[in-house]
This record gives sequence, C-alpha cells and structure tokens, in this order.
Amino acid sequence: MTRLETVHEIVGPWSLATSKEFWEGFTPNKLVSRTKAEGLHTVFLCDTDWQRVDAIITQDGPSVRIVVEGSGDLESATAQVRRLLSIDIDGHGWPDVAARDGVIADAQARLPGFRPCGFFSPYEAAAWTVLSRRLLIPQAAAVKTRLTQQLGDDGAFPSPATLLAASPDLPDRKTEYLHAIAGAALDGQLTGSHLRSLQPADAFAQVQSILGIGPFSAELVVIRGANFPDVLPRNEGKLSDEISRLYGDDRSVDHVTEAWRPFRSWAAVHLRALRALEGR
Repeated sequence: MTRLETVHEIVGPWSLATSKEFWEGFTPNKLVSRTKAEGLHTVFLCDTDWQRVDAIITQDGPSVRIVVEGSGDLESATAQVRRLLSIDIDGHGWPDVAARDGVIADAQARLPGFRPCGFFSPYEAAAWTVLSRRLLIPQAAAVKTRLTQQLGDDGAFPSPATLLAASPDLPDRKTEYLHAIAGAALDGQLTGSHLRSLQPADAFAQVQSILGIGPFSAELVVIRGANFPDVLPRNEGKLSDEISRLYGDDRSVDHVTEAWRPFRSWAAVHLRALRALEGR
C-alpha cells in the first residue's frame, strides 16, 4: 500500500459539507462513506487499473486536500476523486448562471456550494442502470449492496474482471448486461478520463453501443458517471416535468436551458436535488 496526499485550489464556489450531505444520501452510493468524521471518507475502484482505493477528502477554504491509499495508480485515483466531485471544473462562471436565471439563483442559495457528485465511475453508473431497471430504488440499492458484499473488495464495487467471471442470480437479462458492461470496462470504454476526452455525442454513441444500454441509461453514464458539466439530459422525464413546473408550460426546455450554459448539467442536477429534498 502506498499513499499520495495532494492539495488543489478550487476555482469558483464549492462546499464539501453540502456536497457530502447530498452524496451520502444519493441512494446508489449512500453506503460507501466509511465514517462520520470530518470530511469525506470513502473507498472505490480506480477506473484506470480497477484497484481498490481508500480516500479522505477535506476542505480548507478554497482548497481541497485529497489523500488516497492503495496499490495502484494513485495519481489517476486522485483525478477520479476530483472528477466525481466536479472540483476539476473551473466554476467561476457558475454564479453568472444565477444572475441570468432566478430559478437557478434560488437553487444555488438553497444548496450553497453544491456541485454535482454522483457515481465513482462510468462503469459503476452503467452497472447501476442495469441493477435498477424495473426495480424500486431501495430494492436496486439492496441488490447492489449484496453484490458488493459478495464479490467486492472491502466495500468497493466488484471489479470488471470479477464481475465478468461471476454468475450472480439476477432476474431478466441483468447478468448478461452486467457481463457486457464489465467487458466494455476492461476494454477501456468506461473510464471517466476516456469519456471526458470525447465530444458528448460521441460519448453517448459509444456507451449506447454496449449491450443493454439505451438512451436514458447512456445519459446517466455520461452525465453522472463521467460528470460532464454542460450536457443536457434529453431522456429524463422528471427534469422536463420540473422545468415545466418552475418555468411554465409555454417555454421549451431548450429555451430555458440556454441560460444555463456552460453548466447545463450542474443546473439540471440542482433542480433534481431540490426535488428530492422536497420529497417530490
């Protein structure tokens, strides 16, 4: 085991406390935080070599301290932490979106310093789309927890090689689809750095070429797995409903979201996060 500690300046508003509160309540990841101590303590798979990594993230004003421990590529693991918390993005223009849009201004005020944080990797996001299909979210979370306990590495989700070699007892074609996802991950198609190197349309197309991944799932993998900052979901009905409720039925999604550039993903996640907080 080796250890790497780095400090990074955050450009634009960010609060680890706000992000941690949302992220630990985000059902697919709600069991991954290791302690209730200050900062964020978690474990995950580095998506460049699929080795288990322990991470501690703390904030000191405009800076973040990231400590990672493991036996693999710790520099890539550090980059992965920054990507999954959206702190690799220059966010100095995020308040400008609030100046243009009162709904987003309210969202930013109610979620101070929040940045989208989702899945550890596109691989885990893809696996979640399969596990959660035709199940209630708590049921899917229980299945994911069971897989992690049976096949994972002390709290980390099973590696692609482990998942590919296993035959978990899952309904429908879920095992077949998980095997296809694991194979794509081993081929390098489901790393955050790879997908973020592509144009969003190309990333969607590549992810959708994987067996079992449709348009809705591909959006989740790209937007919440690779954490693109400025990609608008086109297949998420709840977001469309929320936009109609907040902005009126007479305004199109494209018209409303033009003011969100270059942070359309961030704005969309803020609206979904507020919807969840309000219990709708």
